[in-house]
Amino acid sequence: MSRQAITLMEIKDLGLLAYAEAYAFQQRLAAEVYAGRAPEALLLLEHPPVYTIGRSGSHDNILDPTVETVAVNRGGDVTFHGPGQLVGYPILDLARRRRDLHHYLRFLEEVLIHVAAEFDVVAWRRQGATGVWTEEGKLASIGAGARRWVTMHGFALNVCNDLAGFKRINPCGIVDCSMTSLEKVATGPLAMTKVKEITAGQFRVLLDQWLPLADDLRG
Repeated sequence: MSRQAITLMEIKDLGLLAYAEAYAFQQRLAAEVYAGRAPEALLLLEHPPVYTIGRSGSHDNILDPTVETVAVNRGGDVTFHGPGQLVGYPILDLARRRRDLHHYLRFLEEVLIHVAAEFDVVAWRRQGATGVWTEEGKLASIGAGARRWVTMHGFALNVCNDLAGFKRINPCGIVDCSMTSLEKVATGPLAMTKVKEITAGQFRVLLDQWLPLADDLRG
């Protein structure tokens, strides 16, 4: 018997939120989305300084032995979060869109490439390495996970954050990876509220193009 699904998609601005709280929020919401009791959502937020490492991450990529990391159930290696970095956690039901995590990752990259373009920043993918780059370095990191085809985790776009934290690791497992931010490469002033607004808009538009909602496929 098919369950009744909610078709609305919400944007939730969670402000500055500790990583553990955001992770617990994702877990609860993902369970609600799977059960058809809550709409899909894009969570936009910032984290206090924290290092996280994905399932396939190597502790060899932690260059400073004093760095403590939080192990999480996402793809990717070690990364750094801090204030001024826009984190996006989409909670999407890919069973009702497209059951293809590689395509989903390309969708997230496309969203961030379009966001950068809104600030006159040319950004692109790099073959074989998930994320978004500019001539000045890596602009955004992406690490996703899914349980029962409902997504968690997502992207981290450097907007106006202190990049020094990245120097204590090999970001995303890439040796000598130069990190940059929109603030460093954009042609005009930046406000996090504006970046959030543009990200939410691009996410909605591109979601319909890349992952259009289909009938409930769970059966």
